[in-house]
Amino acid sequence: NVQEQTRRQVAVLNATAQELFSLYLKCQGEPFSSESDKLCNPAGIFFPAFRVNRTSERKEVMVAMYKLFAFLNASLGNITRDQEELNPTAKELLERLHNTTKTTRGLISNLTCLLCKNYNIFQVDVRYGDSSKGKSAFKKKQQGCQVLRKYVQVIGQAARVLLPHLSPS
Repeated sequence: NVQEQTRRQVAVLNATAQELFSLYLKCQGEPFSSESDKLCNPAGIFFPAFRVNRTSERKEVMVAMYKLFAFLNASLGNITRDQEELNPTAKELLERLHNTTKTTRGLISNLTCLLCKNYNIFQVDVRYGDSSKGKSAFKKKQQGCQVLRKYVQVIGQAARVLLPHLSPS
């Protein structure tokens, strides 16, 4: 069942987000480990607005989720590429980034299916974050930690909002 798969994927992402962020910080070294509040503050970066809640229409929630996870998938691609270059020996981090990306791709596929089947929505306009190509190693690390910090904040909210909409009725 696509709805059940989607629920599980969101639950997995929610359960592993903080660990991914913590491991990311550890692998970046100083000053990221000690000054994460300042360096990883996501205030200045683009991240899709997530203005839905439990009382929002189901269709609105699904579209917001799609935008969020499409953005996240692209961002994870950038972060993974940067970490393969900057921290090629950080096997656990790279593995977690790859696993999170796989789960996110599966989730996007399921959301696409639900949007198409339930609402005849075949295309959603998505805005992506800035590419890190051409940036300094420090800026790449900072952009990654800003995106992952915001991800930790938003995934918990996404899980709380989405799961009731996917409960078996």
